[in-house]
Amino acid sequence: MINCRHCGTPLQHVFLDLGFAPPSNAYLEVSDLARPEKYYPLRVFVCNNCFLVQTADFAERETFFNADYAYFSSTSASWLKHAKIYFDQMMERLALTQHSFVVEIASNDGYLLKNAVAHGIPCLGIEPTSGTAAAARKLNVPTFEAFFGEAVARDLAKEGNRADLIIGNNVYAHVPDINDFTAGLKLLLKPAGTITLEFPHLLNLIHHAQFDTIYHEHYSYLSLNTVKRIFETHGLRVYDVEEIPSHGGSLRVYGCHAESDTPVSPHVHGVLKKENDAGLFESEGYLKFQSRVDAIKNAFVTFLLDAKRCQKRVVAYGAAAKGNTLLNYAGIRPDLLPAVFDAAPSKQGKCLPGSHIPILNPEQLAIFKPDYVVILPWNLKTEIMVQNSRIRSWGGKFITAIPELEVL
Repeated sequence: MINCRHCGTPLQHVFLDLGFAPPSNAYLEVSDLARPEKYYPLRVFVCNNCFLVQTADFAERETFFNADYAYFSSTSASWLKHAKIYFDQMMERLALTQHSFVVEIASNDGYLLKNAVAHGIPCLGIEPTSGTAAAARKLNVPTFEAFFGEAVARDLAKEGNRADLIIGNNVYAHVPDINDFTAGLKLLLKPAGTITLEFPHLLNLIHHAQFDTIYHEHYSYLSLNTVKRIFETHGLRVYDVEEIPSHGGSLRVYGCHAESDTPVSPHVHGVLKKENDAGLFESEGYLKFQSRVDAIKNAFVTFLLDAKRCQKRVVAYGAAAKGNTLLNYAGIRPDLLPAVFDAAPSKQGKCLPGSHIPILNPEQLAIFKPDYVVILPWNLKTEIMVQNSRIRSWGGKFITAIPELEVL
C-alpha cells in the first residue's frame, strides 16, 4: 500500500492510469536508440483525506533532473514576458529595493532573476541542474546548485540569507517530498516576507482534461484547498491567490508566516468555493477522469490513422514533456508522426523518449511542407502559430488534441 506523501493516509483511489512511460524529459541521442530504454509506471492517485493528487514514485528525482535536463525557460518568449511582468508587479506590491533579498527556487536559466539583477536587487537562484545553472550565471544571476529542502534552507538562513520574497514557479508540483520543501520555505522566509508559488491548477486539469500535464517529473497535482492544508501544517498561511492563464490555467499563491498579521484576501475564499462546487472536496469528484482521457486518446489516434490513409503528411511542433505523455499513452511512433520541430537547440538532433520521433529545427518545416502540424504544447499555441504562420502558404493547418481534437 502506498501512503500519501503529505498526510500519510493509505492511497486507495486511482485518479488516472497512463500505463508505462519513460521520463518525459529524457530526450535521446540517436546512438541511444540501439540501447534499452527505462520505463516507469505512470499512475496517479488521489488521497481521500487531504485530496493531494500524486504519482506513485518509482524513481529518484535525480533520474529526472540531471545535467542533461533539456528544459530551458528562456526558449519561450511568452514565458519571458510573463516573468518580467510578474517581477515588476512584485517590486511594486512588496516595495522591493536594493536592501531586499529575493530567492527563486528552481531558477532554471535565470529567465526571471535577470530582472532582479537589472534592478540591482540582491538575489539568489537555487537550481539543481547544472546546464541551466551555468546559463543563469552567464546572465550574472548568482546560482546555488542544489535540490531545495529543509537542510538547504537551514544552511542559508544560518548564513543570514533569509528572503523578503521566495519565488517558486512551477516547482511545487515537481518535488517528491512536499513536506520537506515546505518546511524549507518556512525556514528561509523573513518574518514579514512573502512566498509566491505558481502551479497548474488541478481544477483546470480536470475541467479541460489536461492529462498531458501528468508525467513523472510532476509528483503532485495541486488544488488551493490542498496547498492551504500543507502550508498550515508547516506554520505558513495562504493570504492571497490569483488565477493566471499560464500552462492552461494556473494559480499564483501568496504565502506568509502563520503568525503574520497580513489579512487574507477574499480571492482565497472565492477559489476555494470554485473547487468545492466542482466536487474537489470529496473523492467522487476525481473518479471519472479516466474515461474522458481515453476518449481523447482514441480520437487523436483515429485522426492520425485517417490522415495516413488519405496520404496527408502530419508532423508535430514542440518537443514538450506534455507532448511525450500524449504520444506515449497513445502509442504513437514515427510511422504516424515522422518529426517534431522545436526551437530549443538543446533538443534539436535528439529523439523524443518512448516514441523515438526525431526533433528537428523549425527551419526544416518548409522542406516537409506538412498538411497538418500538431501543436503539442497547446498552452503556447498562439505563439507557435504566429512564429510558424508560413505553413499556411502551402495550405498547412494547425491541430491541437486536448481537450478535444481541433483544427485551428
